Amino acid sequence: MTVHRTARTLVFNKPYDVLPCFTDPEGRQTLGDYIDVSGVYAAGRLDRDSEGLLLLTSDGALAHRITDPEHHLPKVYLVQVERIPDAAAVERLQQGVVVGGRRTKPARVRLLLEAPQIPERPVPIRFRKHVPTAWLELTLREGMNRQVRRMTAAVGHPTLRLVRVAIGPIFLGALLPGEWRELTKAETAEIYGYS
Repeated sequence: MTVHRTARTLVFNKPYDVLPCFTDPEGRQTLGDYIDVSGVYAAGRLDRDSEGLLLLTSDGALAHRITDPEHHLPKVYLVQVERIPDAAAVERLQQGVVVGGRRTKPARVRLLLEAPQIPERPVPIRFRKHVPTAWLELTLREGMNRQVRRMTAAVGHPTLRLVRVAIGPIFLGALLPGEWRELTKAETAEIYGYS
């Protein structure tokens, strides 16, 4: 008799300074400190110094759908940067910038007029008295390594804080850092139907 396990997918709000894996030989905080569900793995990257929405799944086809840029699932980030970007810097980000010898695809970028309502980070960003900061909402449809940080640095506005708030139709919502919930069947269908 064959036993079919039902695939599980979790929506997790990854805190700052947590590695996006389940074990670490150096004893640093990992997903395993927050999630006690076997057989799920991160679908995509979210670096240790980045925060926010991470999808974990035991469904290989769904993981591929989430991570493969051919499916054009947009990833939405709230990005705190050094100094206030002018229209030219925003335009460069929108058109694509060269990072690692390759031009990024066009992005949707919006300069936010006020800081977003998100939980404080346990480790504050570096503060420089005479250097203002600004928040951007940045939407990408590709996933180069550390792309957001490399893009903002390329236009002269280093990233200080990075929080992913959406992947396709899935939003972080009210989950606090370290909290997770199950993805619903309807949400899974939305990911497959997203274009």
